[in-house]
Amino acid sequence: MEPTLIYGFPLGSSMGLVAALEWLGKPYRLCRVDMLGEMRELSYARINARHETPALVDDQGRILTETMAVASWLEARDADRRISFDLLSHQADRMHQIMAYVNTGFTAAFSPLWAALEMEPPNPTLQSTLREWGRDRIIERHDKLEDMIEETPFLVGDKPTLADAVFIGVARWLDFHAIADRSRWPKLAALRERLEADPAVIYATTLENGESRQGTGSCIGHVPLAEVISRFGK
Repeated sequence: MEPTLIYGFPLGSSMGLVAALEWLGKPYRLCRVDMLGEMRELSYARINARHETPALVDDQGRILTETMAVASWLEARDADRRISFDLLSHQADRMHQIMAYVNTGFTAAFSPLWAALEMEPPNPTLQSTLREWGRDRIIERHDKLEDMIEETPFLVGDKPTLADAVFIGVARWLDFHAIADRSRWPKLAALRERLEADPAVIYATTLENGESRQGTGSCIGHVPLAEVISRFGK
């Protein structure tokens, strides 16, 4: 059985994992989920009680949640090391280090802005405070990541890896929230330009937008959320 990645829209961080599956080149299925609608319904708790994406139904029909856990599952099955490195290598250690930073402090810095955007009922004073605080944190976290990365085409070396996948799903939030121009961080801006021009990222973004596009052929179709819940939900 092929694994099925449950990914969210709009602007889900899980978009990058779709690109990673394309880079990996093994058969997989997808399940596209509206994070502002069906992900919040009670039935989705059978997939993830925290009502979040991504989630993965693995090749044994078991459900795995959390970005780092899904990335680790993919890494363990990357026998050809197309999106990762030998586990005992320094490159693997560095990839894990960058992934951990992006998935924690870097991603979390956007939380105040998402909270302000989605606040119901609105509280203008609190929303303004959240946006100001979040903006400062996002800039700080971009500064730190800019300092962390080296002068290589991708986050770890000459090829896109799981680190780039975790990064690109979140990086576009900088533009959505209009925090600062990406050119403020030259290395990150160049990295984003390369990744956004990558066919796998273009494919993943197109699917996220609900459009059709030809990929590598590894994706063998989408599965409706109701079917995934019925077959695999706890």
